[in-house]
Amino acid sequence: MVDFIVLRHVYLYFAANVRACSAFQKESPGASFVQIPISPYSFYLILESAVARNLLEIKAVKLSPTEPFTWASGLLSPIYCDNRVALSHPAARTFLKNCLAEKSQSFGDFDVVAGVATAGIPHGALLADVLNKPFIYVRSSAKDHGRRNQIEGELKPGQRVLVIEDLISTGGSCLVAVDALRDAGAEVVGVLAIFQYGFAKADQAFAEKGVPFKTLSNYHALVQEAVRSGYVSETDLNTLNKWRENPEAWGALYA
Repeated sequence: MVDFIVLRHVYLYFAANVRACSAFQKESPGASFVQIPISPYSFYLILESAVARNLLEIKAVKLSPTEPFTWASGLLSPIYCDNRVALSHPAARTFLKNCLAEKSQSFGDFDVVAGVATAGIPHGALLADVLNKPFIYVRSSAKDHGRRNQIEGELKPGQRVLVIEDLISTGGSCLVAVDALRDAGAEVVGVLAIFQYGFAKADQAFAEKGVPFKTLSNYHALVQEAVRSGYVSETDLNTLNKWRENPEAWGALYA
């Protein structure tokens, strides 16, 4: 299991190395040295692979290129993702919590963490706890009894909210949550999720709503990690990439 703190130390080490080498070059222009550059972008690429490897190890993500899964929508897919499995694995759970905390900094300041019901609730609560921020969650629709709330918890108008989801496919469920939060007077700084498939439909939906979204890992990083670890073969990689290009057409071959 990859330790997030170790990754962070690696990043800080290389960042410090770049600064030290740059200073040394200014002082001694003729001297030679080996500089190993790394940027925050490079760090997040490392993080994408590490998260993908963790999800594969705990079987939160399963790949089956020749015997596809059937999603609730009826779509046939070679991948099935259930990040709730991570909650049963303390090491993976802590790893993902710390990764969410690190990535959340890229959204700037925010006041409240909001989980999307239901799968985004536990991960959002874990993040709120480590950041020591208030937590709320958003239902897909208002209850039909009691207080008839769609948003559970205390939310004040004008507060800046970061929305947490476990998985983004088309983005529909979390954008419903975004609309509810905006209707309640909140300012949504963005959506952060553990994993995404990278569908163009999701990119378009978030762009239309004017909502930035980021994820810890994605389909491309996952299949690359699956090949590196021997989970699937190079031949399987071709099949997996074809699904990503056109899920409906790919699924029709197995229907």
